[in-house]
Amino acid sequence: MTDRGLGITVTEHLLREQRETPYATGAFTQLLNELIVAAKIIHRQVSKAGLVDIFGSTGSENVYGEEIQKLDEFANRTIIRRVIHTGHIAAIASEEDADIIEVPHQYPTGPYILLIDPLDGSSNIDVNANIGTIFSIRRRIKESGPVTLDEILRKGSEQIAAGYFIYGSSTMLVYTTGKGVHGFTLNPALGEFLLSHRNIKIPKRGKIYSVNEGNYYYWSEPIRRYVDSLKEKDPAKGKPYTSRYIGTLVGDFHRNLLKGGIFMYPADTKDPKKPRGKLRLLFEAAPLAMIVEQAGGAASDGHRRILDIEPETLHDRVPLFIGSSEDVSELERFLNDGGSS
Repeated sequence: MTDRGLGITVTEHLLREQRETPYATGAFTQLLNELIVAAKIIHRQVSKAGLVDIFGSTGSENVYGEEIQKLDEFANRTIIRRVIHTGHIAAIASEEDADIIEVPHQYPTGPYILLIDPLDGSSNIDVNANIGTIFSIRRRIKESGPVTLDEILRKGSEQIAAGYFIYGSSTMLVYTTGKGVHGFTLNPALGEFLLSHRNIKIPKRGKIYSVNEGNYYYWSEPIRRYVDSLKEKDPAKGKPYTSRYIGTLVGDFHRNLLKGGIFMYPADTKDPKKPRGKLRLLFEAAPLAMIVEQAGGAASDGHRRILDIEPETLHDRVPLFIGSSEDVSELERFLNDGGSS
């Protein structure tokens, strides 16, 4: 499914794509390069975990009422500082901020809007588990003036690029511009991301399911029946599925993207705080949905294609079922036959 050891840097790869795109100005390439620099800075800080004072909460809460971790704040600030002065963006929307972040008047603006989840899985920082950064890039609708909310509240199918950085045993960038999915691994000795996974394709069916089963009794009956079915030996599919759950969306998604399977975060039917799911449509679900579809997989809220959902607010949440196409289709059949998620 991958083509390793090619030795092509991410900059070389971006320039090749740029040359193949009519009327390309290089602005997108420069924007993505700034995101890469920001990720290298975050990687350096993550690798110091335990050696410097980056553990724990800042004492503040984000827009969702969640405690902001010190590394969350560092990642958010780092990305914004790297891209806001480039002249390539018109605005930024961050999972950590309630409102659109406008480009200060002293800086030029560009045609793109950047959406970021600066540090996915920050609760795993102090246990040295995978964490990540998710990004989505959209082209603005208007030619000039301040970015308005309607330019951001658009279907995921309108993204022009999406990707993530994963900080783990190695640091990787996985991204798509609608021409397949490619992965690059950071070589610390060179300080460069090198092409390690060309044209990633997710298996049509996997053998892994990823879900927080501690929420089992908060799920609808069809979801419980589907998860129960994965644990049973099926003559047609062989041995039961294996449960693998890190608790970091990027980490669980990345494993399943390469090996096949399904990641699930259903709505909690008995939790009034999560009636529409936990994961953020614009900052988490839509970017990963673009990636998985480009790799041949699928992403659904249980009834609708994620990329077809039009958000109502900047911080809309959705249930998410994402991964191998046959696994997601099977999950949808359980829901359609047995009720709502």
